[in-house]
Amino acid sequence: MNTPDAKILIIDDDRELGEMLAEFLSPDHLDVSACLSGEDGLEALRGGPYDLLILDIMLPGMNGLDVLKEVRKDSEIPVIMLTARGDDVDRILGLEFGADDYLAKPFNPRELLARIKAI
Repeated sequence: MNTPDAKILIIDDDRELGEMLAEFLSPDHLDVSACLSGEDGLEALRGGPYDLLILDIMLPGMNGLDVLKEVRKDSEIPVIMLTARGDDVDRILGLEFGADDYLAKPFNPRELLARIKAI
């Protein structure tokens, strides 16, 4: 039986994106779970453990930067920001708040996989 090499949590309000990433990443032994809001994502992280967080900025309710600030209060989990907001200010803020990497949408799933493996 193949066991996952890593557990990944995606917090993104795009359900189809989460499903696509789960399907794309599973052959590489990555176990992907998804949450559609920041609040649900933080609750899932508390129930963890996860090895990596993929986080969108534009979320309903609590935005991704606020989620990242909460995560960084008590966790060093690697975080990749994956968001349509790819301008310099958002990238810099994400990195300053503790993201390990930043990838703008639209993106190539193979590039995301390479970044996951690099982290």
